[in-house]
Amino acid sequence: MKLLGFLALCIAPFVGQTQIVAEDFTAQDFTAQGFGKAERVIDWHFHLGDIKYGGRQALNHSSWPAVTVPHDWSVQYPASQDLASCTGYLPGGIAWYRTDLHISESSKAPEEKDKRFYLYFGGVYNNSEVFINGKWLSKRPNGYVSYMVDLTPYVNPSGKNVVAVRVDHSQSADSRWYTGSGIYRDVYLVTANPVHIGQWGVYCTASVTEQGAELNVETQIKNHEAKPAAVEVVHELLDPLGESVATVRESIEVSESVVTRQQMTIENPLLWDLDSPNLYSLQTTVVRDGTVTDASTTRVGIRSLTFDPNHGFALNGKWTKIKGVCLHHDAGVLGAAVPKQVWHDRLLRLKEIGCNGIRTSHNPQSTELYDLCDELGMLVMDEAFDEWEYPKKKWLEGWNVGTPGFQGSADYFRTWGKQDLESMVRRDRNHPSIIMWSIGNEVDYPNDPYSHPILNEEGIGQKHVAGYQDSQPHADRLGEIAQELAAVVRKFDRSRPVTAALAGAVMSNETDYPAALDVIGYNYTEDRYEMDHQKYPERVLYGSETSSGLDSWNAVVDNDFVFGQFIWTGIDYLGESHRWPSRGFTTGLIDLSNRIKPRGYFRKSLWTDEPMAYLVTQPRRERRSRSVERRSRSAPLSPHWDYQDGQQIRVVCYTNGDAADLLLDGEKVGTRQSLDPETRIIEWTVPYQAGELEVAVYRDDKEVANDTLKTSDRPSAIKVDQLSGTLHGRHDVALVYLRVVDSQGNFVYLADNDITCSVRGNGRLIGLENGSNNVTEVYTDNHHQCQHGQLLAYIQATADSGEIDVEFSSPLLESERIELTIAAELE
Repeated sequence: MKLLGFLALCIAPFVGQTQIVAEDFTAQDFTAQGFGKAERVIDWHFHLGDIKYGGRQALNHSSWPAVTVPHDWSVQYPASQDLASCTGYLPGGIAWYRTDLHISESSKAPEEKDKRFYLYFGGVYNNSEVFINGKWLSKRPNGYVSYMVDLTPYVNPSGKNVVAVRVDHSQSADSRWYTGSGIYRDVYLVTANPVHIGQWGVYCTASVTEQGAELNVETQIKNHEAKPAAVEVVHELLDPLGESVATVRESIEVSESVVTRQQMTIENPLLWDLDSPNLYSLQTTVVRDGTVTDASTTRVGIRSLTFDPNHGFALNGKWTKIKGVCLHHDAGVLGAAVPKQVWHDRLLRLKEIGCNGIRTSHNPQSTELYDLCDELGMLVMDEAFDEWEYPKKKWLEGWNVGTPGFQGSADYFRTWGKQDLESMVRRDRNHPSIIMWSIGNEVDYPNDPYSHPILNEEGIGQKHVAGYQDSQPHADRLGEIAQELAAVVRKFDRSRPVTAALAGAVMSNETDYPAALDVIGYNYTEDRYEMDHQKYPERVLYGSETSSGLDSWNAVVDNDFVFGQFIWTGIDYLGESHRWPSRGFTTGLIDLSNRIKPRGYFRKSLWTDEPMAYLVTQPRRERRSRSVERRSRSAPLSPHWDYQDGQQIRVVCYTNGDAADLLLDGEKVGTRQSLDPETRIIEWTVPYQAGELEVAVYRDDKEVANDTLKTSDRPSAIKVDQLSGTLHGRHDVALVYLRVVDSQGNFVYLADNDITCSVRGNGRLIGLENGSNNVTEVYTDNHHQCQHGQLLAYIQATADSGEIDVEFSSPLLESERIELTIAAELE
């Protein structure tokens, strides 16, 4: 298969991303790249530590360890309590990557001197410098943005080329959470004819009308020849079934760069929405002298967005509450190098509990995440920055204690901030899932660093450091920067609102910051919704960051003008750790092993309409005092039924039903209980007795859902609970979910056996994850202790075909063995 498109990373308001196909893989991270061949550059050599003149061509790197990219070195090295807690006590440093590129015969043009060669980097953390054949090409400080470098002036088009990348993450405490280190997203070698579509050069927006829809397409054509070129630009739109529904063409002359604008009419369009994320395909072809010189395919989602200060948010005219979560970009043992199959499983878990929105906290993420949100029907708030011109405090010795550090992306914001924001918007603007552009998170945290005299007033709250600090930057600067950043966004996309997450609304309201935005997000400030709605009636409000507590959701449900929330967080993440040996932050609805936590099921009871029931239990302590009772209720609620005979147990049911019965071995325990309207749970206190505990949930006296917990015996065997991920070729990943069972096949929640994974054939183990928050556990070998009777194994294919034999074993347990097949995906 030939690669479709040169860098048409088309991304827009009502559109999806361009999909690139080359040889036997789909290039997901940069949307349509050159008419020639786009090859994923997987194999590199790695050296941790700096090397003088490490980019020189003659350096022999053959003895360096071989690694596959994406690659994150931080997560592969031991944690140390001497390192910063803010990034999970894991190391940064300086490292070099080198690889030999051989330009294949199929990549050559009839006249080699006319061919263009590029390297596209999905993300390198951070301060990356790129060399080819000893020549320095570029530097990009931001570790989250995607960028491309032109190899053409120095490439050897008929033989070996040496590429070197220096990564400088020596300021390892430059973030409040785990970032990872290295080339942690995909890299592509791209070839193109001298006349081609520009990088991120196809931009589509759609407007829905009563008669149908209008699709507006902007296409940038680049010409690297010395004389103008006459070309024809053709767009053909295919519906989700592959049928052609519209075609337009235009003849133009291109000197260096030209942007064409064309319009297409679609009758009876299939709209993109949460339940039916319909995606069209826009095929763009550039024809010169009867020959196709470039082509790309851009996925298009047609939908309308409405933001209203009184009614909130509407998708395709339907008022909708966003049930969102904040997501960081790591995945536990995998660090920041997260395969698409892993994100696919994570998003499905979130949809299972009723989530319909994602906030990319607090930087642009891999294109693959947005692709999946397009495909699955998830709304996205795409966020650019966590700090602007001044750094925030980073905790180095614990969480919120000790002496803070001040490393961070603010070091290069003044030079690179606008360019980085432009890169995010232009790369991502065709994704229909994206509904808002966020230019910042908590940059207005009072006195960290900005301050304002309003902080001297009594009773306003939100005083990070009490009172106005005249030695700190004045908060008026927030409005100036916000206006500049919002102008960048609107230059490249006006189809979505500009937003930001305000941590200090009291202070920011005294500045021009909110006025620069179209939609205002409040972090943990639900108590201001009503008063600010009255004071600023034209303001569109939502919870850009909230707790997972019931009160924060009630503030959304009870106020039509608040269109949603983004809970902190959807999934546990590394970094922002508490005291050693904390691995990360554990407020997620889902843990790092991709298992839904009890709080996730409680959220499901609030967010979904389909009848559900979920049982959890905890020992009931004596009520010595109200404070003791409060502490007992805050103890972990767990989905198991294994206690001491006669022990008083609190049994809780999370449900969206009206009432429930509790049964033990088929016999009723106590009386039917109604759903408590204040707590939204149903509960009983019963003496423990071994057996099968069941809850039957009712709506209008009709049983609609149930859940059971069964007393387990000693651990007896390892079983595969779920297997997901399809192996189409090298680098694809299968996720194997394990659980420990007793001799009767009952799940043993309390099991903590150490399980060994052995892999033979064309695959390798890239991680075992139990969801623990203990950073001292060894996560880099082939055995790991399960937690809550469960373990997740990531198995990666090392070839494009063949078999992978995987065995899981543990002393005194019956082993489990599975065989995975690698099969090329059918065209």
